[in-house]
Amino acid sequence: MFEAVEELVAEHADLEKKLADPSVHADQANARKLNKRYAELTPIVATYRSWKQTGDDIETARELAADDPDFAAEVKDLEKQREELTEKLRLLLVPRDPSDDKDVILEIKAGAGGDESALFAGDLLRMYLRYAERVGWKTEIIDATESELGGYKDVQVAVKARGQIEPGQGVWARLKYEGGVHRVQRVPATESQGRIHTSAAGVLVTPEAEEVDVEINPNDLRIDVYRSSGPGGQSVNTTDSAVRITHIPTGVVASCQNEKSQLQNKEQALRILRSRLLAAAQEEAEREAADARRSQVRTVDRSEKIRTYNFPENRISDHRVGFKAYNLDQVLDGELAAVIQACVDADSAAKLAAA
Repeated sequence: MFEAVEELVAEHADLEKKLADPSVHADQANARKLNKRYAELTPIVATYRSWKQTGDDIETARELAADDPDFAAEVKDLEKQREELTEKLRLLLVPRDPSDDKDVILEIKAGAGGDESALFAGDLLRMYLRYAERVGWKTEIIDATESELGGYKDVQVAVKARGQIEPGQGVWARLKYEGGVHRVQRVPATESQGRIHTSAAGVLVTPEAEEVDVEINPNDLRIDVYRSSGPGGQSVNTTDSAVRITHIPTGVVASCQNEKSQLQNKEQALRILRSRLLAAAQEEAEREAADARRSQVRTVDRSEKIRTYNFPENRISDHRVGFKAYNLDQVLDGELAAVIQACVDADSAAKLAAA
């Protein structure tokens, strides 16, 4: 059933030999690449060996059960264990997104709904910050434009993993399903007659690009400086420290005004620009790929309403996978794991079906 895994076992053994050679580590970039591949293959190889061993144990138990009926129960236990290992191995063999272990830049934009939408954008920001805190990730607000009532018109956050990343547990692997339009239904703080309003905020998630991922020609950039705008504070509205960078060949724009100096804002804007260019290149590759490689959980189409947050019913619904739960208050406090896992499971099922 898993004949192709033997090739992965051989590759794993070859990588182990290479990584044991001190000369390989002289090239740090190559060593990181080999280590990454080795880490990807290790759980597959370990599960495959357990799967094979369980098959041998079943045959032995069946032979013993022919002479001693007491072994019949052991056969059933081993067969159940074999089924579980088979399913685990099938899931491990699902084609992985090469960006799964990358960190991300997450952007939340207020949409239709005015001040209420900006307040909801603030709620989403808190939800993601609390979720990141729960799973042990580091967050950094790169740029933000606040609204008068305390929400956000636009906010960009870098989310980074800490330490060794388990396969499938990277920041992009979990947060890539959050991109799209998030809709809220509730009575706004500004509503005097208690009527339920519907508004929305958009979420854009891009894997954070390293300099080696995206090569940017400085001659392709137009850099504009302008005066920062915002509620007020030191350096705001007093100096031309805000920076807007346009990548001329693609028209992709990134800006930053939160830092005090023009140089710091330029560095942060370049960081955002790299991630957007990487995301654009990956989306183009996805469009050109075969249908079998596309996930039924659509993460590219940002215009689709992916989720509804209904306050009167304390309900959260993900429209892509049919997920529904009545613990909205807990989800907004960072308990987002079950919602994300529903998307991960649907994506894996779609890829398994295609394979």
